Amino acid sequence: MTAPGERPARLGVYPGSFHPLTIAHVAIIDAALQQLDLARLDLSISRAAFDKSHLDAHLGERVDALRRSFTHRLEVGVIVTEHRLIADVARGYDAVVMGADKWHQLHELRFYDGRVSARDAAVASLPDVAVAPRLGWSAPPEHRLHLSPNFEGVSATAVRAGRDEWRAPTGEH
Repeated sequence: MTAPGERPARLGVYPGSFHPLTIAHVAIIDAALQQLDLARLDLSISRAAFDKSHLDAHLGERVDALRRSFTHRLEVGVIVTEHRLIADVARGYDAVVMGADKWHQLHELRFYDGRVSARDAAVASLPDVAVAPRLGWSAPPEHRLHLSPNFEGVSATAVRAGRDEWRAPTGEH
């Protein structure tokens, strides 16, 4: 319960595959908690993510690894959702965090059966939005999450291809 004159705790969600967790993911989590004044940020993994069906078999492993990584950080939660669209995942939260690539993907009509009105309604329904810069993608200034430029080129795809220095250290963050 919130005391009179006290602002309620803000909750955020960061949808992603986190396959694997990278140093950029950790930097984004830390920046979002601070810059958005969040009491908690839930890392949300979809059971059936768009364009990533190859990850479905590894869902339990990814969730377990994330939970182990943030065991002692009560301000970071890990949830699994049935939702696939960011607007659906973000419902009920005060803020949603995403990379600039996801910001652009969010606007693609293919996710809304080609319907502009459905896309526009989904974007309008979003809570506060924070977009992490990503190399090769633009982030709208009004939604930009401020990070060191060192993280803009980091990707989980590159880690899976051998860029181990970008993998978040195993253990607690």
